[in-house]
Amino acid sequence: MINDRRKFLKNLSKTTIGAAAIASTPLIETQAATSQANAANLVNVALIGVRGMGWADLHSFLKNADTRCIALCDVDADLLATRAAEIEKKFGNKPQTFSDHRELLKVKDLQAVMIGSPDHWHCIHACDALAAGKDVYVEKPISLNVEEADLMVKMVRKHNRILQVGQWQRSDRHWIDALKELKSGSIGKVRQVKAWADVNYGRDFNVVPDSEAPKGVDYDRWLGPAPKRPFNKNRFHGTFRYFWDYAGGLMTDWGVHMLDMVLAGMDAQNPKSVMAIGGKLAFPNDAAETPDTLTTVYDFGNFSLVWEQFMGMGTSPYLDDVSEPGVAFIGEKGILAINRAHWKIIPLEDNGKYMMTPMPARRSWDSGLDAHTKNWLECIRDRKDPNCTIEMGRNTAVVAQLGNIAYRTGKKLEWDAEKRQFSNDTESNKLLKANYRAPWALPKV
Repeated sequence: MINDRRKFLKNLSKTTIGAAAIASTPLIETQAATSQANAANLVNVALIGVRGMGWADLHSFLKNADTRCIALCDVDADLLATRAAEIEKKFGNKPQTFSDHRELLKVKDLQAVMIGSPDHWHCIHACDALAAGKDVYVEKPISLNVEEADLMVKMVRKHNRILQVGQWQRSDRHWIDALKELKSGSIGKVRQVKAWADVNYGRDFNVVPDSEAPKGVDYDRWLGPAPKRPFNKNRFHGTFRYFWDYAGGLMTDWGVHMLDMVLAGMDAQNPKSVMAIGGKLAFPNDAAETPDTLTTVYDFGNFSLVWEQFMGMGTSPYLDDVSEPGVAFIGEKGILAINRAHWKIIPLEDNGKYMMTPMPARRSWDSGLDAHTKNWLECIRDRKDPNCTIEMGRNTAVVAQLGNIAYRTGKKLEWDAEKRQFSNDTESNKLLKANYRAPWALPKV
């Protein structure tokens, strides 16, 4: 499941020089002009966090002409050396390597930075890059908490940089077409939306004792602003996301992607209230802190949103794809259901007759990630806002984080979007804030 969503289905086409132009210009002049044009158009990029989605993002970006990776940063020295060698073998240039992102940001001619580090690092990495004058591609969720998310919006606008959030469904024709159909009004007024991540994985995440960090790993730097604690392999690499110090479980992993499509489809930003029930019901004794089972209800005023997540119990409501997260917009005439594999419309019935024309399932064929990284590149060059702006990333991260806070406190919480706080529970407001371990501090605008 996880590997499938990270595959790229096809390469983007590359622009070629027209034969007529070549024929009408002397070869030496053509080569010189092309070299100068390529140099002027070249975008030098660096990657912070070279495992998982960060590595996938970089490879997607480098499919585009006139792009070059000139620096890599990671806390794992062995992996860093391996990645640098892979870049050199595939693209012909060996990037500089760093363990400290602040040193990477000093590299000459660096224009853009991609961030694939764990969630608890996103704010510092992105803000430092923005302050250094770099354009940024940051993985979702953009932050670990609401305070960081709001700060990142201010930083992008202050420094006037191009920041693309890695919620790549915003660039995927599959999702764009489905939301266009939704907004045509064909399914009627939508009063409720359901979104889910009911996945097959999550079993056998057993408790293991603390141990020494792997050789070559700067574990203190990996922790960064997170609380100091002994190394434990369950808290490292991909499974860090099941611990509150670093992430928010399925809600801020798959949930951010699906909730983003809810906000896009409904032209919504802020819920009025949120409440949640669930817990570690499937695997009560495993290593995770975040829930394996969760139902969260949001009131947006003109519609309600129900989020559900199950680990180790893969289903796909309204669609046939097992363990595929998705969204269903429930209208008065029909239901538009979509996941990354298919979308379709299920007509409702009245007195034995369909209330609208049925629409068969439509399959996704393109790479939304490739379209998303290409859009970022285009926006770096033309200085326009990308398909997933920092505000979009902030709004989705906040919705997910509010849901987690409702679960952790066991309360129905009223959200004051203007004041950026809960209006009915001051204790819960503490979970909206960043709490960094010294010497790390929240970046300043």
